[in-house]
Amino acid sequence: MRLRHTAAAAFGALALIVTLPTSASAATGDFSYSYISLSGAPQRVTLHDPVSPGCIPLAEVADPGSSEPAFAPHNDTDEWVMVFTEPDCTGDSWTLRPHGQPASDRLKLRSVFMTGRH
Repeated sequence: MRLRHTAAAAFGALALIVTLPTSASAATGDFSYSYISLSGAPQRVTLHDPVSPGCIPLAEVADPGSSEPAFAPHNDTDEWVMVFTEPDCTGDSWTLRPHGQPASDRLKLRSVFMTGRH
């Protein structure tokens, strides 16, 4: 009888562990990009250990009606990243490899998707 209760308790604990939601983690490293501020001055932003996986809208350039897109992304994180031409990870996209070289100023972006893949 005890064995049956012990087995049921162990099975219940295992089921609980398996169904627990996983928490968001972070990519290790920096993702950076440039943009032109409303005053016309070039700016550089670096996201340190960005949350992953998930879409990150770039606040400075998220509104296509009031700003030019960001440019020259550099993925120096430990995971693959997708950059998108539109807010909310929509539009055309390009994939940047982990710890890659800085991309060209011609590569425009308004949002980034951290893939969670190393």
